[in-house]
Amino acid sequence: MLINDFGVNIESHVHRLLSEIDFSTTLLNGVLSFMLFAGGLQVNIIELRKQRLVVGVLATVGVILSTWIIGIMTYYLCQAAGFAIPMIYCFLFGALISPTDPIAVLAILKRVAAPKSLEMKIAGESLFNDGVSIVMFLMLLGIVNGSQDHINMLEAFLEFIRQAFGGILVGLALGFILSYLIRPVSNGEVAILLTLSLVTGGYMLSDSLIQVSGPIVMVVAGLYLGNFMSQNIMPDNTIRQINGFWRIIDEIFNSILFVLIGLELLQIRLNLENIIYVLWVIPITLFSRLISVGLPIIILNRFKEFSPRLTLLLTWGGLRGGVCIALALALPASKERDVILTMTYAVVLFSILVQGLTFKGMVKRFIPALRLESKDIEDDLERYR
Repeated sequence: MLINDFGVNIESHVHRLLSEIDFSTTLLNGVLSFMLFAGGLQVNIIELRKQRLVVGVLATVGVILSTWIIGIMTYYLCQAAGFAIPMIYCFLFGALISPTDPIAVLAILKRVAAPKSLEMKIAGESLFNDGVSIVMFLMLLGIVNGSQDHINMLEAFLEFIRQAFGGILVGLALGFILSYLIRPVSNGEVAILLTLSLVTGGYMLSDSLIQVSGPIVMVVAGLYLGNFMSQNIMPDNTIRQINGFWRIIDEIFNSILFVLIGLELLQIRLNLENIIYVLWVIPITLFSRLISVGLPIIILNRFKEFSPRLTLLLTWGGLRGGVCIALALALPASKERDVILTMTYAVVLFSILVQGLTFKGMVKRFIPALRLESKDIEDDLERYR
């Protein structure tokens, strides 16, 4: 390491620090719950309902397609690079790199006054594909860790349905309870503490006792509370404090995750040839994103004439962030984990520095055409009936 040439032996300190962190417990049972709840608070559920069919298809069929395409292509890429990673790890990478960041994209869309329909397609799909991707990731991780010895497609599908729909029901229940408790509260600090209690206790309750998807519970509970606060039943000052607090929490955890993956990369040894192969995962991820959103939109075109630029915007606007990093860090220590961490960092860094910085200009250029889209899918379905 270059810094060692200056007499600073940082590598041993980094190794000792990272060895003391239980990434799987800390990230899967802690950090992700906070980030997903924060994301849910930012989405308007009334607008989301208008795009529910598009969001539902993209967050399920799209995620499955993305995981499969990335898994297959990454497997052969790694074989060509001499990594010889088992295919199950490649599918794990496909599952963990599929989630996109709704908060970053929403901020860009609001600054350029993008159509609400576009906001909800991107934000809603990003929010729910986080939960779906995590469910798939945990199922695949169970095979890697030995808690499952094989994949039975029917059993996997039924388990996915139980986790997802069970998570929705529990999230709605927790959101209702929290809104009932928080309604008479006028003190912002007390209201924030109530939300923290829901996130910490609710995630453990759903994941350990009820055994449904904790991430989906957090997404739905955040959506429910965000919708409740938008009805102006609570004092405006309390609402601003809650939203401000959770935006800061999301930014803090994203920053921490970037630092952690940076420290992890200090321990990884990759030569120039391997780094070149690792960078090829960026076009692979973009290609899978294009297919996983393009095919569902082609199918849905029978109900609504989408803007031809929508697929491009969804592809380029699928920014990767903290959720991907958290899942990569939660993998068990192995040589495969080192390669996946490096690929994840490359994709996330490209996503933020290249896609994030150019997405605003792309949206501004396409806004006039986007405003020519026809009515929502539900209106078209009513006409067909």
